[in-house]
Amino acid sequence: MNTARRFLLEIPDGWDQVDLSGEEMARVRAQALASTDDPRQQAEINDMFRQGREVTRAARRYGALLASGTATMYPEGLFMAYGMVFAVTTPEGQELTLPVLSAQLGVSSGTGAAPKDRVISSVEVPHVGPAARVTGTEVTRVTADVSVRLLTMHTMMPVPGTARDYLCVSLASPNLPLKEEVYDLFDAITSTFRFVTDDGVQVPVGASGTGESPSG
Repeated sequence: MNTARRFLLEIPDGWDQVDLSGEEMARVRAQALASTDDPRQQAEINDMFRQGREVTRAARRYGALLASGTATMYPEGLFMAYGMVFAVTTPEGQELTLPVLSAQLGVSSGTGAAPKDRVISSVEVPHVGPAARVTGTEVTRVTADVSVRLLTMHTMMPVPGTARDYLCVSLASPNLPLKEEVYDLFDAITSTFRFVTDDGVQVPVGASGTGESPSG
């Protein structure tokens, strides 16, 4: 896939690129459970951590080029979020238009239904240029009988020098009450994305041969 595997994405302080199902996640889970005596809140915390383990397993299963996340206790409560980058190639003879993107991204596991609050838009990524974005509240199945709702943002970055290759920057968080703040954070993270050459030089926006961004 040409230059698709050469990119930079700035991860916030407190986010970790290691497996969050290990010792660090166990420590934060214990801290979160100790912060409340409410059985319902403790059950919600356990569900969030089960979902976190599933996200990291899915990242490995689907060959994520980058997987990162955070599970942090603040005075206001627990904040969890995840970020992944996937390589995507459109089949020969197909274009990644917004309708096609709409059908493939932002659907809930299990039902395959699109979130009612899904928004499909075109955004300007500072170091990339125009890109398609899908946001919405998706439902992810954690176990056979437990599902978790996630705020999600998927942004498709057209790979320079190709017409069919993209990198999808996907971010998710179960902190639904913080929707506005979460999407602002996700947008800020995505805005740091850039393609680089083999020697680490940033590929300029609008470089010759850049694949077209998804369009309607």
